[in-house]
Amino acid sequence: MLAQQAPMAARRPRPLLMMPLRRCGSHALRLRLNFSPDFYSPYPLHIVDFMPLLPAYGDLGDDGTYFQLVVDVVGLQAASMVKWPGMVFDPVEIFDAIKNEGRSVHRIVWEMLLRTGEHHGARIVMDKSLDSVRYAQELMTLFPDMLFLNVVRDPRAQVASMNRAIIHEFDSTLNAQCWVQAHRAGLELAERHPERVLNIRFEDFLSHQERTLRSICDFLGLEFLPQMLDVTGSDEARQLAGMSELWATNSFAPVAANKDKFKSQLSMEEIESIESLTHDLMLHYGYELMTPALTPAPDAATLERCARHSAERREQAWRQLAVSNFKDHALRRFRADYLARLRERLERQAVAA
Repeated sequence: MLAQQAPMAARRPRPLLMMPLRRCGSHALRLRLNFSPDFYSPYPLHIVDFMPLLPAYGDLGDDGTYFQLVVDVVGLQAASMVKWPGMVFDPVEIFDAIKNEGRSVHRIVWEMLLRTGEHHGARIVMDKSLDSVRYAQELMTLFPDMLFLNVVRDPRAQVASMNRAIIHEFDSTLNAQCWVQAHRAGLELAERHPERVLNIRFEDFLSHQERTLRSICDFLGLEFLPQMLDVTGSDEARQLAGMSELWATNSFAPVAANKDKFKSQLSMEEIESIESLTHDLMLHYGYELMTPALTPAPDAATLERCARHSAERREQAWRQLAVSNFKDHALRRFRADYLARLRERLERQAVAA
């Protein structure tokens, strides 16, 4: 009599990171791809906001320290503005599942993401925490089959959008510098690992929605579905649109004319400053300049003035948000306060030690 064979372990979803910078139209793509039953991407955790705290944890080889990190990352997900439907994470269960693997905050995050993908029956699970591009090398070590979706947006349009978002700076120069750093990292990764990275321009999505979505589906081995072209059928899109002004357009079809909206939002001085800082990358990705792009690189004094100006406008933005959308304000404040409490606890522990 033949011995009964043990069932083969189910293959986990393949990890995908969207990169490299928020306010690139990433929700528009995520919500449409989520129509595929083989794909799932929850609202992003944005672990980049947690990373400044990480050195204070100390040696992750210590079980107690690593378990505390698991607890705190699970808590960060619970403090997120948008919950992951149907998911409740047990820190003990997650710790026991990954304690004998390479220890990393990214391994914790991705254990949660992979479990979420499995819960939804997906073959591909995507993290839309775009800023995590700066940790791409570590992610590829943890997950040798990881893929990357590099979403490029005209820096003038993206900076104009960033300038109005409480998650970024309120200054064109500072945000243009951020754009350059992020897209250099994305380009370098694409050049080193072309087989792992798909580059798309958001403007191409605006003009040719189906063609862009088909190229993403082909890259991921997914079937393109016609319903991806009608985001009004997405319950999550409607929910997001009602939660925050930053996401208000996500429940509508893309408007190609919006790609030039920055012309009414930025001064010509700002546009030239942005083009001067992003010049080489703009040309690489096929964007045409509007100015001579001869603004000198900002010196230390200029950057200091920009930072002060941005900080003042951020305080104003928080006050305005509390009046214009108290729910958005309270949810964002709750997450910020959670990170602040973690910092205070870690500082107390360091003093006690």
